[in-house]
Amino acid sequence: MTGNAITAEGLRKRYGETQAVDGATFEVRHGEFYGILGPNGAGKTTTLEIVEGLREPDEGTATLLGEPSWPRNKTLLRRIGVQLQASAFFERLSAREQIHTFASIYGVPTARADEMLETVGLAEKSRTRENKLSGGQAQRLSIACALVHDPELVFLDEPTTGLDPQARRNLWDLLRTINSEGRTVVLTTHYMDEAEVLCDRVAIMDEGRVLRVGAPAQLIEELGVRSLEDVFLQLTGREYRE
Repeated sequence: MTGNAITAEGLRKRYGETQAVDGATFEVRHGEFYGILGPNGAGKTTTLEIVEGLREPDEGTATLLGEPSWPRNKTLLRRIGVQLQASAFFERLSAREQIHTFASIYGVPTARADEMLETVGLAEKSRTRENKLSGGQAQRLSIACALVHDPELVFLDEPTTGLDPQARRNLWDLLRTINSEGRTVVLTTHYMDEAEVLCDRVAIMDEGRVLRVGAPAQLIEELGVRSLEDVFLQLTGREYRE
């Protein structure tokens, strides 16, 4: 497939005195596992929301799959999947009822919804209400709901925050599978190890700006350091704080 899955140019967004995004520019290739990496408050989520078409930029443009993402483009909704930082579920529904509801929104057969529960390892929890799921199970259900309509491009905002180490590794395996099936995956994370393990390339953000883009190993080699934490230190002059 020619062209980029995402092209973001000069994105800016201000809230009062806070410049949340300050000229962010980057490209994501089709089929790539791309990370937007930085500490809390770096502007990752706002950047993602602009790219997804959920927020209007003050300046700049974002193109998704060859289409402008703003004004909100309904033709893109079936082609992208979005997992938000805070899982948004319908109250009092079981895992199976949740994903069936999402499937019905897109006109997807219930058999496909059940298949997605199996894919994310929640078939045995299908009758469990969302408030009774563990953190890792809730995140997997959220990702399943974002994938039920088989999108080409998937956005994941801090999907492993708050999970224990084993749950994080289990989710990493799922994310690799999603990408290996040919989907473009864009992940925001403040975990450096996660970015090194999963991402083909990363955009390192701080204070609303994209400081450097490249493959994790390439950035580490270019700056002659041992880790992405050291890359951040070189770029900002301060130690990385998750």
